[in-house]
Amino acid sequence: MQIYYAPRTISIAVVIALEEAGLEYEPIILDFAAGEQTTPAYKQINSKGRVPALVVDGGILTETGALLEFIAAKAPEARLVPSDPILAARMREVMYYLASTMHVNHAHKMRGHRWADRKSSWKDMKDKVAQTMSASCDYISSNALRGPFVLGESFSLADAYLYVVCSWLEGDGVDVLAYPKIQAFRTAMEARPSVQAVRAAGML
Repeated sequence: MQIYYAPRTISIAVVIALEEAGLEYEPIILDFAAGEQTTPAYKQINSKGRVPALVVDGGILTETGALLEFIAAKAPEARLVPSDPILAARMREVMYYLASTMHVNHAHKMRGHRWADRKSSWKDMKDKVAQTMSASCDYISSNALRGPFVLGESFSLADAYLYVVCSWLEGDGVDVLAYPKIQAFRTAMEARPSVQAVRAAGML
């Protein structure tokens, strides 16, 4: 498998999951500053011009949640998705919130052009990021973390996803000290070999 990624983007959640699953992969870095994600060559890989993209036997997969689920299905022995349907739904509840709300809050800081044409509107979006990301942290702390990890003591796909999103908090102007549960979660994640591997590779 080949994983197209950019450092410090949500694509690193997929790399963490690959490490957790013990699957072999070839990482291919894209230089976002140079606009490599917008080149015709990469648009042949992912027409959306975004990361991640995962090249597998049978085609190319995109979208973080879909790739995470694929990895879990490829390596069931890693138990990245709980067998209990309620717990699996709680895991996905957090993942979908991250995709639909918290990641979007973060993207308003530098991707305002996706939602508005006037640059003044972009500034308004950027100025609100600290507030909306803090509100998301309130939700995560109160509703999503049931222990050191999303599901309590057990690691799941949602933790890889949440960890990368939480790596953006300081840059988004969030007072992380106000969220001890998120601090504890990040500490627990940073002790995992998967996260240590991606850090050693300069991905985070």
